[in-house]
Amino acid sequence: MIPAETVELIHQTAVIEDVVGEYVELKKQGSSFRGLSPFTNEKTPSFYVVPSKGIFKCFSSGKGGSLMTFVMEVEKVSYPEALKIVARKYNIEIVEKERTAEEIQAETARESLGAVVSWAQKWFTEQLETEKGKAIGLGYFQSRGFRDDIIEKFKVGYCPDGWDVMSKAAVAAGYKEERLEESGLCKKKQNGDLFDFFHGRVMFPIRDVTGRVIGFGGRTLQTDKKIAKYFNSPESPLYDKSKALYGIHLAKNAITKEDSCFLVEGYTDVMAMHQSGVENVVASSGTALTVGQIALIRRFTKNVTVLFDGDVAGMRASLRGIDLLLKEGMKVKVVTFPDGDDPDSYSKKVSSTELQEFVKEGAQDFLTFKSDLLSEGAGDDPIKKAELVKSLVDTIACIPDPIQRTVYVQAIAARLQLQEKLLHSEVSKKVATDIAKEQKRANRHLLPQQDYIPPAHLMSVPQVGAKRLRTERLLLEDNLVRLLLEHGEAILKIETQNEGEKPVEVDVTFAELLIHRVETQSIKMEDPSTDFILSKFTSSLDAGEIPSTEAFFTGTSEDVQKKAADMLVSRYSLSENWEERHHIFSVKEEDDLEKALSASTIRIHLHDSQRNIDLILDQLETGECSEEEEQRLLREKIALDKKVMELSKVLKIVILPK
Repeated sequence: MIPAETVELIHQTAVIEDVVGEYVELKKQGSSFRGLSPFTNEKTPSFYVVPSKGIFKCFSSGKGGSLMTFVMEVEKVSYPEALKIVARKYNIEIVEKERTAEEIQAETARESLGAVVSWAQKWFTEQLETEKGKAIGLGYFQSRGFRDDIIEKFKVGYCPDGWDVMSKAAVAAGYKEERLEESGLCKKKQNGDLFDFFHGRVMFPIRDVTGRVIGFGGRTLQTDKKIAKYFNSPESPLYDKSKALYGIHLAKNAITKEDSCFLVEGYTDVMAMHQSGVENVVASSGTALTVGQIALIRRFTKNVTVLFDGDVAGMRASLRGIDLLLKEGMKVKVVTFPDGDDPDSYSKKVSSTELQEFVKEGAQDFLTFKSDLLSEGAGDDPIKKAELVKSLVDTIACIPDPIQRTVYVQAIAARLQLQEKLLHSEVSKKVATDIAKEQKRANRHLLPQQDYIPPAHLMSVPQVGAKRLRTERLLLEDNLVRLLLEHGEAILKIETQNEGEKPVEVDVTFAELLIHRVETQSIKMEDPSTDFILSKFTSSLDAGEIPSTEAFFTGTSEDVQKKAADMLVSRYSLSENWEERHHIFSVKEEDDLEKALSASTIRIHLHDSQRNIDLILDQLETGECSEEEEQRLLREKIALDKKVMELSKVLKIVILPK
């Protein structure tokens, strides 16, 4: 258990934009920061960090909250583990209190797996210092030309060639057999005994973007072709290979600085590039490139240069990855090494300076590369040429930007001596077909029409039925909470008067005024998360204080955290120099908070009155009311109609009669 004083120190020390910046490339925008969502596969930034409030808001996924909420979401960890992750960044030592048996038992599988693979990485690395490890494991890396500093940098290791050497050491260290098996480090024989999955292999730790070990790649040192050259850890709650990139924790800063990422295939390719001074490089770890991996790169840059081995068959097989990069909005270039070479082998033949120049100056446009590669195999065969054109059409159609598509159509038409109009027509057909497929796929997930509730920005469009009324009420409550969270600490001068005395001005916080209005006007919140936030303010004000922003993101429900983040972060704001530049002066809400509060409460009363009228009309339409009941309902309706007209006049809106 983490002591309360340590938790407080972590919260006080951590800078939200610094921590979030390790996962997302953030760019300053006014008083906040903006970047691409780490939760969705978006192409237009809708992720915001507001340092002054210590919160984030992701408009594409709807997630929002404090720094710890962010770490918990992106790392899929518990609150204590999120604290530990942030503490490590700031070198804050955590001395945990002795935990009870129940607390130890409650430790999550992910935390346990994290502890197991972290231990395994250190154990594998330590094996390089043993007699056998030096001769076999360390000998392999040195034979590949890797310097000691690179071996240390990547924390590579060796799993001894004994069936259960590692598993016995792990069990002796206190790790449970089921965790070792779940992590993929061990498997069980038919008799139930554990054996080491990676035995006899050199080990490459795979880390997430923060540098935490999540899995391993193991390379065999045997020459038997029947034995798989590489094994990767199986997927687990810790390791999702479709979202992992080897070397990303070491590359992210260089990628951001260079605004470019080199994409290679293997572990040693990444190590070799680092040894030659090129650090903005990652590998897909032997798996086919995935959307999740591309999304990880896109957090830091949209510019990708794919480094291909000199093997033609391998390059052809990798072309799908280029199409996927383009489809995800990336700007792609290609570098090819001489036949028989890959980044690792080529780096051993040239100096660091020559390698750096080669990958930077040798980059060529992806379509030129693909056109040349496929043209070599097509020759003068008309059928193969037609297949070449079709393949190029498919690739161009992947590009989201229509202007870029047009430019490439012109370039390829000239290069292959084709009619530009014909090529453009084929690309347009392909784009239209892809759009139709996407729409069809999306339509499968639509709710039935009667259950559809339009998004907030469409709520001004008249909708019919109780769901419209319910949704509008929640929006009105949201506005009240937004005023409270944004301006709660503002000081207002309110005129008050006791009976028989002259009126006097008193200073009150806007939060006090709002809570007072809600209580005296008997406004009840229908959304539980809204009601919680108001209750939190009420209890805090009774204690003579205003709750901090953090109070709504620590120990609260996901709904409350999302609500608070939604209300605290505005996606659009007026430019700071707008008024000075254009001499157009806007009326700001904070200039007349009392008026904004009055309008907000009146709209809630207006909504509730209209809803009650609708309920009365529904009862009257049934025809099941007695004459006495009907007269009572009509009197209520007349009173409500009068109230609606009065409230509408205050708001200066026109209500059309039903």
